[in-house]
Amino acid sequence: MPEIGRELKRRDEKRTMKHFLVWVILLSMPLRSSLATQPPRQGSASEITKHPQTQTALDWFKPHESLINDVQIKLAEIPAPSYQEEQRAAAVEQLLGAAGLTTHRDKIGNVIGELRGANEKEVVILSAHLDTVFPAGTDVKVHHEGERLSGPGISDNGTGLAALVVIARAMQAAKIKPRRTILFVADVGEEGEGNLRGMRALVDAYRAKLKAAIVLDGSGTDHVTTKALASRRLEVVISGPGGHSWSDFGMVNPINAVVRGAVRFINTKVPTAPRTTFNLGQIEGGTSVNSIPHEAKLKVDIRSESEEELTRLESALRECMAAGVRDEQESARDRSKGRLDWKVELLGSRPGGELAAGSPVLAALRAADEFVGNHSRLERSSTDANIPLSMGIDAIAIGAGGNGGGAHSLQEWYEPSGREMGLKRALLTLLEVAGIAQEKNAITN
Repeated sequence: MPEIGRELKRRDEKRTMKHFLVWVILLSMPLRSSLATQPPRQGSASEITKHPQTQTALDWFKPHESLINDVQIKLAEIPAPSYQEEQRAAAVEQLLGAAGLTTHRDKIGNVIGELRGANEKEVVILSAHLDTVFPAGTDVKVHHEGERLSGPGISDNGTGLAALVVIARAMQAAKIKPRRTILFVADVGEEGEGNLRGMRALVDAYRAKLKAAIVLDGSGTDHVTTKALASRRLEVVISGPGGHSWSDFGMVNPINAVVRGAVRFINTKVPTAPRTTFNLGQIEGGTSVNSIPHEAKLKVDIRSESEEELTRLESALRECMAAGVRDEQESARDRSKGRLDWKVELLGSRPGGELAAGSPVLAALRAADEFVGNHSRLERSSTDANIPLSMGIDAIAIGAGGNGGGAHSLQEWYEPSGREMGLKRALLTLLEVAGIAQEKNAITN
């Protein structure tokens, strides 16, 4: 009897185990089906950072510091005035191709490197502008002073372009496949009269798919641009008959008219709130010191947190120039030798905009800041992010790490100390927004 009892007990235990296994299989089937058919949920920054591929990418930057510096120097030493970015674009395209991206240049000249995601219907842009403010012929040789690198454009935007390339390299090394398709873009026409033409073309081309844009512009990690500063660039052109400084003395002089109008305009009152600024940035005219010029030009930059103030300033400029022309003509000693013609033309207009409250891209940046131990402030600025922000598309502009100064001057400099934090911050923000695709064999029995 004891043996029969033990046998029955063993049979009951087997039957119980069999039932248990059946229930485990049945309970697991709906879960497996759900995971297989639904896209992976975009995780929190903590989940992103715990992913082994993320850690591999983060670890790539430190041992490649020298390579990153070399990339930055190489690109900064290629002249790239606005509308003349072709040579630098070719170099960036080669580097992005070497990082495993499928590359091409669009008809406007933007370099686009594609990292295809599991979801090809959604796109995230990581961009850095190619152009500089310096005219053709500027000596862009980079000089070394200890760790400091100095040269026109070394920080703005040599830093951003280097970051664009090496973030792609780090993701290649980690074999990361994003959930959303990522476009690594080196775009044209961000500076001055480029009028953000590269970013305008990108947004036009990808607007239906574009979920977010992260703009790498300059150095630092202390800020994040979430508000687009509206601006307008205008050119005043005044023309007259021209003549000899001695024999034609007393005729109308276009340069005199520009000066008279400019003096009036610089006395225009502007508010501190909303913050509003203007700058007389460029004056041209004349052929020689002993010639009365036949033409004079003045380029003016106006910016404001308020579209109404921009309109008011533009009107003030036109009124001041009209008065300058009038004063010059009334002061002419010999009015029989001709009059002045004048016009004010709009060279470019950058729209304003603001990141929506609760933006996922800002939440991603904040999580990245927390992970790398960084604190950054929100600011308003004029960058490539103006275009997507003006259209209600999530976008931010951030520095790519390190420290820089003297932007837009021949004394521009950059120090790579602290660059690693900036690169990690940008990478984590990108991965949080784009997501990491789930591997097909991630689920095991």
